[in-house]
Amino acid sequence: MPRLACWSCGRQIYTVSPLESLFVEERRCPRCGAFLSPERREAERRGTIRRQNPPDDPGPPDEEERRVRERRAARRRAQ
Repeated sequence: MPRLACWSCGRQIYTVSPLESLFVEERRCPRCGAFLSPERREAERRGTIRRQNPPDDPGPPDEEERRVRERRAARRRAQ
């Protein structure tokens, strides 16, 4: 199913026919009236789940914190 996008307001519209077969009135965005364009981000860019724990370690890490000292050595502003 082709998707159309309005590059002015960002609205995405799902259609059953390609942009070329639509009438001139149907090629306009219903929200802002600008001409629609074919959606450039058709395929989902992310192929895998990014933050997923391995199956043998489902919980948070049991290790000590990596940071040895505090992040700030001095105060940020005078009080």
